[in-house]
Parts: sequence; C-alpha cells; structure tokens
Amino acid sequence: MVQILGGPTDWVYFDGTVVLKQIIFVRICWDKIMEKSMLEQNINDERGQGGNPISYRPEIRIIAEDYEIPQLNRKRRISILLPKSYGSSEKSYPVLYLHDGQNLFDGGGPFGNWAIDEKLSDLASKGMGDVIVVAIDHAEEERVLEFSPFKETKWGKGDGKKYLKFLVETLKPHIDKNFRTLKEREHTGVGGSSMGGLISIYAGLRYPSVFGKLMIFSPSLWITPKIYFDAIAFHQPYPTDIYLYAGGAESVNMVGNVKRLKQVLEDKNKEGAMVNIELHIDPQGKHEEWFWSQEFPAAMEFLYYRN
Repeated sequence: MVQILGGPTDWVYFDGTVVLKQIIFVRICWDKIMEKSMLEQNINDERGQGGNPISYRPEIRIIAEDYEIPQLNRKRRISILLPKSYGSSEKSYPVLYLHDGQNLFDGGGPFGNWAIDEKLSDLASKGMGDVIVVAIDHAEEERVLEFSPFKETKWGKGDGKKYLKFLVETLKPHIDKNFRTLKEREHTGVGGSSMGGLISIYAGLRYPSVFGKLMIFSPSLWITPKIYFDAIAFHQPYPTDIYLYAGGAESVNMVGNVKRLKQVLEDKNKEGAMVNIELHIDPQGKHEEWFWSQEFPAAMEFLYYRN
C-alpha cells in the first residue's frame, strides 16, 4: 500500500519499505501537478481587465506632465503607448495621434474611458499590435475652443488651427526624433471623438501631406455647416483612409450629418481625390466613451491592418 504523507518532501512507503522507484514516480507526478498549477496561476495573474494577457500590453510612458504648447502658450500632459515589441526590436512603427488623452486609458475620464491599452493588448494578441499611440490631454474648460477650427464660435474664438500647428510643427517632430516611427503620411493617423473627431477632420483637410489616416468618432458637425464647404473645397492628392462612426442614440442629427460628410468626401473622388471611407453606424450607440472603446479595434484594423 502506497502512503503519501504531505508534500513532495515526504517519504513514500510501500508495505513499510521505502521504494526508490515509487519515490521518484510520485515526486515526478507531484512536480507535474505543481508545475501545471503554477502555470495556470501565472496565466491568471497575467490577465488584466477584459481577459487580455499582460504580455501583450503596450508600455505606457509619460513624455511630460507639462509639455509646452508654444502656439497656445499652454502646457499639457503627453503620453505615449509603445508596442510590447518596441523594446526588443529595431523596427520602426506607424503612429496614431489621439486627442482627449484623459479619456483614453488607465481608468481616466469622468465619463469613462476608451481603455485603449486593453484594446491594443487584445489586438496585439491577434497579431495587430505594431502601432505607437500618442495621447494628448485636452484643455479641460478650454477644450471646446481648442478643438474648434473656426475663428468665431458662440463660446469665443476658436484655437483649433493653433492646436493643429502644435500637432504638426511641434509634437510630431519631437515624437519622430525620439522614437522609432514611420514618419510618412501613409503611416501617420489622427483621431478622436466628438470635438476631438471634428478637429481630426480638419487635421486631414489642412494637412493632407502629414496625415493619411483619420479615425473619426461621433464628430461634432453641428458646430457649423461650414465644415461641409471646407470638405468640398479641399484637394486631396494622396490616398487617405477614413474610419467614420456614429451612434443612432446620439443627437437627432448625428447619423445624418456623418452620412452627409461621407458623401461630400466621396464625391471628391470624382475629381481625382483618393479617399477610402469606412462608415459604421451603431443603431444603439450613445455619445459615450464606452461605445467609442468598442469601436476602436475595428477602426484600428481598417486603418492599419486592412492591407
């Protein structure tokens, strides 16, 4: 009769006699059991919210808590999310610049957040994790004016053009200098939601030689009808990918406005423009971070991994 007393350091007796073979056999079995248990524990430990393995999570760095914006005489926190493979490779990566950094990751934002660190982790586990994301915090109470590209609004003078100059003339050169990026327009995207979506449209309209990818979620097109005329007037000599999203449970005119914008932009193709647009309408979608978070992976796949 085999008797096992306690853990792997206890002796094994067979009819009162120590039998070496049984000891080895049981020790091996015990070690296998413990190895399996530890492996399962490690897997569980390496899973974050949403069940994404930590091993795929991007590295989050704060470039500066008070990064200087000379065009606006303001300071802002700038963060960067580097692919997990960044530190162990020599390759260069495409980049996506996202507005409203407070609402993007790490549980931030009073109304929730996009959880892009988790979404990027999930994408990476599927072989779609080689994109650097730069997150620019918004201006708090000055957010609407900073994201408005129009000189006159009912809230005051818009600073959107100055903000875009900061993005193109100050921040992007800094990122390209200090990180291994693919600098060309076809590898550079910009995106955001609501007012962040609006200013991202204008980033594409005003700087087509810089941004070749636009991620536009629930843009605040209600600000002014002028945006449609601006879109009609713009000349786009480069191939540009645009992912548009709108929710049916947002404002009454949201879906109609976004469809109109899509049509205006696609009509430019008849004049020689090369605009490729993907539009997704969620009938139940609300004007909230949670819905934009759900849309983020599909937008990333379309903009960066479709080909």
